[in-house]
Amino acid sequence: MIKKILFTLVVLLVIIQFIKPDKNVTAGEQKNAIATKYTVPDTVANILAVACYDCHSNNTRYPWYYNIQPIAWWLNDHVNEGKQHLNFDEFTTYSLRRQDHKLEDFTDSQKEGWMPLDSYTWIHKDANLTGRQKETLIDWASKLRSEIQLNPKFAASPPEKKQN
Repeated sequence: MIKKILFTLVVLLVIIQFIKPDKNVTAGEQKNAIATKYTVPDTVANILAVACYDCHSNNTRYPWYYNIQPIAWWLNDHVNEGKQHLNFDEFTTYSLRRQDHKLEDFTDSQKEGWMPLDSYTWIHKDANLTGRQKETLIDWASKLRSEIQLNPKFAASPPEKKQN
């Protein structure tokens, strides 16, 4: 009986290896990326690329273990959820109010230390941000929020309903 159960589990494990989610990889220029409209200094861009873009952009760097199911499904879910909350490659499609709100959340995530997720930094050690790196991100996001809030269209736009 135990052998049958183990055999069935192995067969199922082999079968699911052929059911893979689509990868989050977009070729070409990202026309709606934050850097197309706003200044993103190289230091900030480098930190974002290492610690944020795998889940918050249209291009994820996939580790070798992504090819193992059900790990790929789990990672895919994290990436989709991350992009739903904030996608730096679609940032300019957000309304000015939403951009401001996303940057406020981003700043809070660095001040309070809940991003990047522990589950990400366990494996991606280079994404463990130093205090100085967090301050760099916070300063940049705060300045960018001020720039957005000074836009005449920001004051004229109605407050949005609560969004993620």
